[in-house]
Amino acid sequence: MGRTFSRTPRGPRAGRGVRTAGAALAAVALVVTAAGCGGDSLESKGSDGGDSGTGGGKKGSLVIGSAGFTESALMAQLYSRLLADAGYSTSIKTLKNRELYEPALEKGQIDVVPEYAATLAEFLNGKKNGPKAEPVATSDVDKTVAVLEKLAEPRGLKVLPVGEAVDQNAFAVSGEFAEKHRLKTLSDLGKSGQKIKLAAGDECDIRPFCRPGLEETYGIDITAIDPKGVGTTPAKQAVKDGTDQLVLTTTTDATLTDFGLVLLEDDKGLQNADNLLPVVNAESAGDKDVEAALDKLTKVLTTDDLIDLNRKVDAERQKPADVAEEFLKSKGLLSK
Repeated sequence: MGRTFSRTPRGPRAGRGVRTAGAALAAVALVVTAAGCGGDSLESKGSDGGDSGTGGGKKGSLVIGSAGFTESALMAQLYSRLLADAGYSTSIKTLKNRELYEPALEKGQIDVVPEYAATLAEFLNGKKNGPKAEPVATSDVDKTVAVLEKLAEPRGLKVLPVGEAVDQNAFAVSGEFAEKHRLKTLSDLGKSGQKIKLAAGDECDIRPFCRPGLEETYGIDITAIDPKGVGTTPAKQAVKDGTDQLVLTTTTDATLTDFGLVLLEDDKGLQNADNLLPVVNAESAGDKDVEAALDKLTKVLTTDDLIDLNRKVDAERQKPADVAEEFLKSKGLLSK
């Protein structure tokens, strides 16, 4: 998955996780050094499609930022194609993580990024108030986005409308285990009284969204953490084999069915609202045409769509640009 799953206070994750204010400031320096004065000189892993637009650039040029994991690359391709269709010349710059691309977004070196509401809110909260800042994100998406908007605006960022699609931490069991103990939710698992060995990252012991949250919020009896990582093949295989009973993964994991696993519903809202939404540099990409183009996707994209899109790239080895083009055409979102 290419993500580190290191949420703070409440426990977000991955290449989307919150780091310390010091790390963020160091990243600003790194971006400035790498970028100089021009966006084209940003240190990146390549353009993953470069100018993927077909719109001719009549409305100007926009650089879409992408982080170093499949879903972000897919979203960047979707944004790029939609904006090209709306008349912009587009290119994609892939930077490894938020510590690199968020400062670049503030500076206008990139113009648009696909983001996750709760995790970006906590990241900006950390930059403003320090690494030990009181958490601001919750499982309520509207409240989380409202806080995010307040944190983003002073930095010259504009948060565009949020959608239904969400990529959160999630927990899965084998289908056989779920059927045997009549499990559909994490509450069901707690009430079952089963002793649970949890496959996850070793940080799960201290992350509020992980072991502490499962024990306190749901009363799940976790006997041990099996440090096989988050959503890794060994972690899922351990649950399939019965060595472990529960695995930490994400809501858009495209390979759960390959292992015969099913997600348990987070029915008490332990996880934060990491719904997808576009965030733009207000000066360079804050106009209504950009918002209208991206909102077409935001309004129709679902979590199930994300799972399917991730599967086509990760399991079927299709190119993100091709997958994005096919999806947009299937939804009738392109005019040409």
